[in-house]
Amino acid sequence: MTSPIDDLTTVRDYLRYATSRFAGSDVYFGHGTDNAWDEAVHLVLRSLNLPLANNTVFLDARLLRREREIVFERIERRVRDRVPLAYLLGEAWFMGMPFKVDERVLIPRSPIGELLEKGLQPWLGETPVHRVLDLCTGSGCIGIGAATVFEGALVDLSDISEDALAVAEANIDLHEVRDRVRTIRSDVFDAITERYDVILSNPPYVDARDLAAMPAEYRHEPQLGLAAGDDGLDIARRILDGAADHLTEEGLLIVEVGNSWEALEAAYPDLPFTWLEFENGGDGVFLLRAQDLRDWQARRSSAH
Repeated sequence: MTSPIDDLTTVRDYLRYATSRFAGSDVYFGHGTDNAWDEAVHLVLRSLNLPLANNTVFLDARLLRREREIVFERIERRVRDRVPLAYLLGEAWFMGMPFKVDERVLIPRSPIGELLEKGLQPWLGETPVHRVLDLCTGSGCIGIGAATVFEGALVDLSDISEDALAVAEANIDLHEVRDRVRTIRSDVFDAITERYDVILSNPPYVDARDLAAMPAEYRHEPQLGLAAGDDGLDIARRILDGAADHLTEEGLLIVEVGNSWEALEAAYPDLPFTWLEFENGGDGVFLLRAQDLRDWQARRSSAH
């Protein structure tokens, strides 16, 4: 019996084949692309270590047998096992930078990257940034992204998962920022001792109902990075309770809570959340200033 790889020989062949396979299957696009063609381009070209841009010169290049086997197997795993593309490639892109990823960490996709690319303006204003905390860091992408924006800042990447921190350490080395970026194992703020000008967090925030309904691709991601109780707020509550003690006087707290934003607003009607808007898609990200949190804590204390 002949294999499809006997007939598929060029880059163009595999782009067409992958697109057809994806379009004719139940694969879900939610980890970086949103359609079969873009998914095919990313899988085929990056599997061959080819650039994603200016690549038309390679379209009719014939592939070695081993290259064809690698690309074909990844296409089949994407369809058959619903493995997310980033895990097949071992890399994901965030803020235009590559990050090493595997099934120990969530695949980077936070809209917080768009905020960082704009230097957190206009929210930051003239406030200097000396220290940044990326809480629940996973791969380290948000904190390392912040280190590239705030070039003089010291950045801490914190997570409860030793596996996640091992991936973050690899990304610190990949981006050569070890002189300013370190990892801390901590359950939310339990092992955090510093105060920060900016705390950024993309914590677990998926509620029980959404978790049960997620497409198969998400079941390859660590549940520790997704699940946050019945209402999705288990970790967000702890962040709100502790953030004021770890922010400088003019500090900012920016947290992604995704679809759980309505539950958060209902649970904290007396907190003045600023819900941020994004040009490139995404929602459920709030901003609070340190003074907002301190005023809220003072009101809670006086009420008791």
